[in-house]
Amino acid sequence: MSTNFDTIIKSEKPVLIDFSATWCGPCKTLAPILKQVKDILGERITILKIDVDKNQQLASQYQVRGVPTMILFQNGNQLWRQSGVLSKEEIIKIIVEKSN
Repeated sequence: MSTNFDTIIKSEKPVLIDFSATWCGPCKTLAPILKQVKDILGERITILKIDVDKNQQLASQYQVRGVPTMILFQNGNQLWRQSGVLSKEEIIKIIVEKSN
């Protein structure tokens, strides 16, 4: 997973990683919000959901302590990170500002 993950986050296109868990209530709230973000931004963004229980090594590598945690990457660089649920508008604004 991590080699593939490294390839994905090195993309020139911004990649938003959603570290989440199946048992997490706020993660379930965030899922449809991220779908709306993807619907609006389309091909300008890649959104990837990572289950922290199935990918503990990756979660540990990025020091994910709470879920949901979103991390925005571009060209392999971490541009932004935040735990918790944000609105569709806030997420889009951050992606557009950070990835230009």
